[in-house]
Amino acid sequence: MEQQLEQIREQQRASWNKFSPGWKKWDTLMMNFMRPIGDEIIRQLHVQPDDVVLDVASGTGEPGLTIAGMLSSGKVVSIDIAEDMLAVARENAARRGLHNFETQVADVCELPFPDNSFDAISCRFGFMFFPDMQLAANEMARVLRPGGRVSTAVWAGPEQNFWVTASMGIINKHLQLTPPPPGVPGMFRCAQPDFIANLFRQAGLKNVAETPVPTALPAGTAAGYWEIMTDVAAPVAGALSQATPEQRAAIEHEVLALIEQRYPNGEVAIPAGTLVIAGEK
Repeated sequence: MEQQLEQIREQQRASWNKFSPGWKKWDTLMMNFMRPIGDEIIRQLHVQPDDVVLDVASGTGEPGLTIAGMLSSGKVVSIDIAEDMLAVARENAARRGLHNFETQVADVCELPFPDNSFDAISCRFGFMFFPDMQLAANEMARVLRPGGRVSTAVWAGPEQNFWVTASMGIINKHLQLTPPPPGVPGMFRCAQPDFIANLFRQAGLKNVAETPVPTALPAGTAAGYWEIMTDVAAPVAGALSQATPEQRAAIEHEVLALIEQRYPNGEVAIPAGTLVIAGEK
C-alpha cells in the first residue's frame, strides 16, 4: 500500500481505538439510531441459514451480530482495523449468546481471505473511511462467491444530516477550520448519488441498486445530543481539541441553543439521511 494510504489507515485505526469507549457507552442508542440502515442492508443480502457472511468495518458488531442471529448453520466473520472496537463487538456477541460470530483485525484493502470465500458481505458506514475505496470494492468482489451479494451504507449529503451539521457548522464558525483536501476520509465523502454504485460496477458487480433510508438520532435532550457527539463523533471531538476552554464553552452554548430552538418540546430526535447500495457478483 502506498505510504499515504498507509498513513490514512493508521490514523483511522488510532481514531477508532480512541473513541471505542464512547461507542461502548452509547452502543444501545447508536445501534437504535442505525437499525433501519442495518435492516435494509440485511434485506438486500438475501441471507440464507447456512451462509458464511463477512461484515466489513464492523465496529461494535452491527449488522453482523443481527445476521449471525439469523443463521442456523452459517457464521459471520466480522473485521475491522480497530481491535478495541472489535472487543466491544465480542462482548455484545457473548451477551447475546452468539457462537457463530468471529472477529478478526483486518484491512478491507488487503483482505486475508481466498477468492470466493463468502456468500454475502455487509459494510455499514465503512466506505467513507477507506484509504482506497475502489480497491476496497475490488477486494470485496474478489472474496465474494459467484451469485453472492454485497450491501453497504453511506451517509447522504450534509443537507440531510442536521445531526452532524448542527455541531460542525458552529464549530467551524468559531474555529475557522481549514477544509480538508478533496477525497480524504470523511462523513460525506460518498454522499453523491451513484458514487458507491459506480465503484461496485467497476469492481464487476451487477444488478447494482441504491436505496435511500431515513433514520433519526434519538438524543432525547439537547444536553444528551452534545454528550453523544463529543463522545462518539471523531470530527467534533477532534475539532474541539483545538479550541480554548472559552471557545469550547461558547460552542457548546450555541449548539445547545440551536438544538433547543429546533426542538422546543425537548424531545430531540434529529433526522438523518443515508444510502444503502447493493450489488451481486
